[in-house]
Amino acid sequence: MSTFYFIAFLSVFFSILVITAKNPVHSILYLIITFFTFTIHYILMNAEFLAVVNFIVYMGAILVLFLYTLMLMNLNKESEPHKSILIKIVGFIAGGCFLATIVAALKALHVSQPVILQNPGLGLVKNLGGILFNEYLLPFELSSILLLSAMVGAVLLATKDKESKTA
Repeated sequence: MSTFYFIAFLSVFFSILVITAKNPVHSILYLIITFFTFTIHYILMNAEFLAVVNFIVYMGAILVLFLYTLMLMNLNKESEPHKSILIKIVGFIAGGCFLATIVAALKALHVSQPVILQNPGLGLVKNLGGILFNEYLLPFELSSILLLSAMVGAVLLATKDKESKTA
């Protein structure tokens, strides 16, 4: 049980580092570590298939694509637009609302008994595939369309407009 809490602490810690890192490359590297801690959580919950998929798909493919796209965008201080004080105030208010929500959720938290799985084959591929392709087929297909549109957007961001340079 203490392993779960330690990994949960690492997940929250590296998630905070993702959003507070000044360098976008460091932010993506912290995101890789965060996804690795999620993989460990899946292993602790007896969901080996989800752990392998998370490791291969998210850490191996999507985050490498993020890092590649980020390096193609060539972000630097000169190209960054100046943020107005209104944007900063709205961000501060949104962060305060989020903090209030977290505090309220922690106050409502109570300690429960550990969950004992009645079905030991709960995280197996056969059961997961049956549920995924029968009961959750529409959300599964919608997420694939979302990933396809994100990939097209990354390609469009990475390609340079040749007509604007010649004109």
